[in-house]
Amino acid sequence: MTTTATRRRLGARELLEITLDAGTFVSWDAPVRGAAGFPSVPEGYAAELAAAADKSGSDESILTGEGRIRNHRVAVVVSDFAFLAGSIGRDAAHRLVAAVERATKQGLPLIAMPASGGTRMQEGTSAFLAMVEIVAAVQAHRAAGLPYLVYLRHPTTGGVMASWGSLGHVTVAEPGALLGFLGPRVYSALHGDEFPAGVQTAENLFDHGLVDAVVPPEGLGDYFGRVLDLLLSPGNGPAVAPPVLAPSVVPQAWDSVVRSRDPRRPSTEELLRRASGNTVLLRGAGDGAKEHGMLVALARFGQVSCVVVGHASGQSMGPASLRDARRGMRLAQELGLPLVTVIDTPGAALSKDAEEGGLAAEIARSLYDLLALATPTLSVLLGQGTGGGALALLPADRTIAAQHAWLAPLPPEGASAIVHRTTSQAPMLAESQGITAAVLADRGIVDVVVEERPDAAKEPGDFCRRLGAVVAVELQGLILTGAAGLQARRARYRALVS
Repeated sequence: MTTTATRRRLGARELLEITLDAGTFVSWDAPVRGAAGFPSVPEGYAAELAAAADKSGSDESILTGEGRIRNHRVAVVVSDFAFLAGSIGRDAAHRLVAAVERATKQGLPLIAMPASGGTRMQEGTSAFLAMVEIVAAVQAHRAAGLPYLVYLRHPTTGGVMASWGSLGHVTVAEPGALLGFLGPRVYSALHGDEFPAGVQTAENLFDHGLVDAVVPPEGLGDYFGRVLDLLLSPGNGPAVAPPVLAPSVVPQAWDSVVRSRDPRRPSTEELLRRASGNTVLLRGAGDGAKEHGMLVALARFGQVSCVVVGHASGQSMGPASLRDARRGMRLAQELGLPLVTVIDTPGAALSKDAEEGGLAAEIARSLYDLLALATPTLSVLLGQGTGGGALALLPADRTIAAQHAWLAPLPPEGASAIVHRTTSQAPMLAESQGITAAVLADRGIVDVVVEERPDAAKEPGDFCRRLGAVVAVELQGLILTGAAGLQARRARYRALVS
């Protein structure tokens, strides 16, 4: 693996040159005040600033402006690490906030590319407190529904990592970059020991779900271009195919259960790979507790962009997986995109860690957030739909189901053990519980049942494309009609308890 020790670190202007479309960058930077006007600064600070300007060719540690990525107009803020290690003082903070506010006023997505040791120590507490104003500006930008994309460069630490470096809708990192809160030099000075190796690296943060991808600088324009294509061209073109009518043959419940467990059955990942025209996989909720039970992505079905949250194939679902799902819900809400949830789970994790991690509470919060979303929602029953793990992703404005998908409070074997004290009655109990897609459609919970010919495991490519076409049609319909809202979503289930 190439590390920062062997990879030449690009300067701020070099990074802008290879990321933005050629010749499109226009600077927004006004002259800075420098050391003048400070009530008290260390002796020699003015000379430090002058030396930093000579070394870097910049007048401050932040450069701002606008340009284009894949012809999408964007605002950019980039650290110049050569200027006092990219540290943030009064002038850098003022320039940064001004650029964020200008981007918000002009309705532009914002690309942030920090590389910084954090707060500028020479300016003391006033520089430290500037992080509050920077976060407030980013908060207003996101509240306006505008994308905020972050590229964490080597190194990014301290107050920058703990503020505008960690607030991206999508966050990616430079390979081998040192990323963390407390820089290793400070840790060593305070604790008299070296910080554990391999912790504060881009790759380790990716493993823990703290960044979405590790991307080399030369690939950044393409990566952000794909994200911007999805976020800035959400699409509302013509439908690609009519919805597929309910199959004429209604399977037995146990037959569907068996077919849904076939390891060859298409997964959420395969559905995206075969049916989405553009997919950017995201990773984790940013809380450091990465599991592998949930997939979150930006995707496009037909002409419509959306956020996808779906169960990962064959994985039980713990509390961290649901926090991943809720991250996807927040993205859909903030960016004004429809949300697609894909349900295919053998159930929630049953373990000490899951209980102590708040699994039940996370299921409740997921339901709470999903019901309240102000953006259109579509749920897809793809395969197994077991218990609270399935329920957490189900409520939506519209629901479609694969022919052999099902939904039940427990695996049929577990329900049989409770009712009959044996698992042998699972087939009979599954039938009596009304778990199949056909029964759910009769009860108004499922709107469209997509045929399997004879089941998805035997025709994965065709089935995924057929299901994807239905998703595209349903999304287009939801875009035209808008989100149904909490009361309409409740009405779908109210009759079941009346």
